[in-house]
Amino acid sequence: MEKLQNYINGRWVDSHLDSFTNVLNPASQEVLAQVPTGNARDVADAAEAAHEGFQEWRSTPVSKRVQYLFKLKTLLEDNIDDIAKTITLESGKTFLEAKAEMVRAIENVENACGMPALMQGEFSEDIAKGIDEYMIRQPLGPCACIAPFNFPGMITFWFLPYALACGNSYIIKPSEKVPLTMTKIVALMEKLDLPKGVLNLVQGGREVVDALLEHPVIKGISFVGSSNVAKYVYSKGAAHGKRVQAQGGAKNPVIVLPDADIDMTTQIVIDSVYGCAGQRCLAASTIITVGEHKDITESLVASAKNRKTGYGLESDVQMGPVITAESKNRVNHLIEKGLSEGGRLLVDGRNANVPGFEKGNFIEPTIIEDIPLDGELAATEIFGPVLSLVHINTIEEAIRFINSGKYGNMACIFTSSGLNARKFRHEAEAGNIGINIGVAAPVAQFPFSGWKDSFYGDLHGQGNHAVEFFTQTKVVIERWLKEWNRKF
Repeated sequence: MEKLQNYINGRWVDSHLDSFTNVLNPASQEVLAQVPTGNARDVADAAEAAHEGFQEWRSTPVSKRVQYLFKLKTLLEDNIDDIAKTITLESGKTFLEAKAEMVRAIENVENACGMPALMQGEFSEDIAKGIDEYMIRQPLGPCACIAPFNFPGMITFWFLPYALACGNSYIIKPSEKVPLTMTKIVALMEKLDLPKGVLNLVQGGREVVDALLEHPVIKGISFVGSSNVAKYVYSKGAAHGKRVQAQGGAKNPVIVLPDADIDMTTQIVIDSVYGCAGQRCLAASTIITVGEHKDITESLVASAKNRKTGYGLESDVQMGPVITAESKNRVNHLIEKGLSEGGRLLVDGRNANVPGFEKGNFIEPTIIEDIPLDGELAATEIFGPVLSLVHINTIEEAIRFINSGKYGNMACIFTSSGLNARKFRHEAEAGNIGINIGVAAPVAQFPFSGWKDSFYGDLHGQGNHAVEFFTQTKVVIERWLKEWNRKF
């Protein structure tokens, strides 16, 4: 059985702690590898290496730094199928979903290749007689990413390419549930021949996270996960003087107006709810119909029943398992909670049976109708393939319900009315807005926004926000007098 290692200072090394947990295939419970639980000494080694690597890397011209990213883009493209297969094996998502994830990762590498222009400063001549003032951007220092399980390849790339292009060294802490993908990608990145210490990977759990948040050498932390943990990471990291961007959970609502195209809306909503088995922070969760709802309800039910659940490497499978047996039990509990609160089960995905994968963490698409708007299920992030369907009389009531929630990651509307779409865009309290879009995932040039309890910090991942996060500004005010000139 393969025992995973850390990558520190250009070498693969064992953890200081001889303790491991199993990495399981969620479709079969097969043990894929063993990952070290890790400790603070591992982080200390990585931080020291990152500190040393930063000294050289920060002085490397940005035009040269991005050459490594051009090569990285090619490496990822050439190996995308192999990486996607690894993602499927350890996370459970379908092969096509895994491949699409890596396409989005590569988009961020491409965007970061434009860093020579993205991190340009500003200049003002003669702010006073003979005095010029300008602002330059310099790298922040060693930074780290604490990544979640649901996108083993993509989410690290919201941060990594920008950090490197801006001149920072970097430490990756993948989720202990899905460590194989980033281990494979870091092994590929060895071919880039980066200076030692610029890129590091530390495996592990809670102790490793705390050590990253506490270590004085590490200047910035990027995190994606649940809101409770995001708040903890933000509070502890900030208390130790670090910049922190912490993406939290979500309860993403979708309004369907009577003038929406039924067929298009159904297809997009179903893909949003059940894509990646509902385990993504932009998965639609609560579908709110306004006015007449019989046709859209029947259409959603029929489509959910026809979605095939199974092993992600089989070509006709549209949805894989949830990540762990604990996750499956939690989702089933929340379904029961919704029913106990008065919801009606239109499609029951519990007790799913996938031939040949009876031990897998499978839940088939589920729809619960008429859950109470003030109930627990309406406010809880399910993170599983469950669609909550509620019916509201007016768009004003629907927006008020959306804005009453504690999360603010994404909100979407389906309509053919430009006036209603604009009203929604203006009033809905969420960082990512979709209009006739089911997954409002920003492309690499735009920040991955989030409001309220869905985000802690000021600057998000991707785009110009990433450039701001991974650089610190320095303002220079200078005067040169003619009489100081000397002839030699």
